Amino acid sequence: MPRQKVFIFLIFFSSLSFILFSLNISTCPLEMVIIHGGKYLMGSEKGLRNESPIRTKKIGDFYLDEHLVTVKQFEQFIMATGYITDAEKFGNGAVFNFTKKEWELLDSANWKFPYGKSFNHAPLDHPVTQVSWQDAMEYCKWAGKRLPTEAEWEYATQPNGNSVNQYSWGNSLFSEGKFHANVWEGIFPDTNTVADGFYFTSPVGFFGKTKNGLSDMGGNVWQWCSDSYHLYNTDKIPDQLTKVLRGGSFLCDSNVCHGYRVTARMYSTQETATFHIGFRCAKDILK
Repeated sequence: MPRQKVFIFLIFFSSLSFILFSLNISTCPLEMVIIHGGKYLMGSEKGLRNESPIRTKKIGDFYLDEHLVTVKQFEQFIMATGYITDAEKFGNGAVFNFTKKEWELLDSANWKFPYGKSFNHAPLDHPVTQVSWQDAMEYCKWAGKRLPTEAEWEYATQPNGNSVNQYSWGNSLFSEGKFHANVWEGIFPDTNTVADGFYFTSPVGFFGKTKNGLSDMGGNVWQWCSDSYHLYNTDKIPDQLTKVLRGGSFLCDSNVCHGYRVTARMYSTQETATFHIGFRCAKDILK
């Protein structure tokens, strides 16, 4: 090939590569979306005390899983590594007893049988639960990813980062003839009308995606973040054993929990495994 044609080809190839990279067509990992970073106002003055004060946060570009990690995906991790979860080591997991109306540690409850072995195996397309923070960290590491930070998680709920809406999908749980999330309908813990169709978890993505292309960014299951929990308005060193949870779950009643708001925060100790906590992974963008 003549040198002039080679030169023209190289210019064309370089330009095409730059365009593809800019559009994230060829670089975004499968089943993840790119979240373009920026500055935003994190927190709320209208929520609980631990959501304030509002302050400015700067977020870099990152990838985030479209969906919560499913039982099937977690099973692949277990089969590949032989990993034993904390619930399996302890021999139990936390389940809410709707008869006694209290939490209890149920023997044999784990990621395969989140409600105990008297129930069927967890559906493969539902979010994996009964996983501790450490379990989630190990899965993300195996997948070449990491847990999102709390600031990244909240930033990803809105297209421009700022929480202009109460929820990741808008300001109403029910609109246009449909529910937008899997949460508690009724009065917790006495009555659940199951109006959204699910008493426990729902298949990931069942209620659609946000404008950022993410599903279940509110409801279904709480989601582990990488951060140790602390109040925004304190300089006290966080307890490294207590980790942040975001997103609410199928147990959240707006009169009691309302954890599916974008600024709502919860926490638990890192070894905790329950039937309403799961996770999704994030990934750094290499410059």
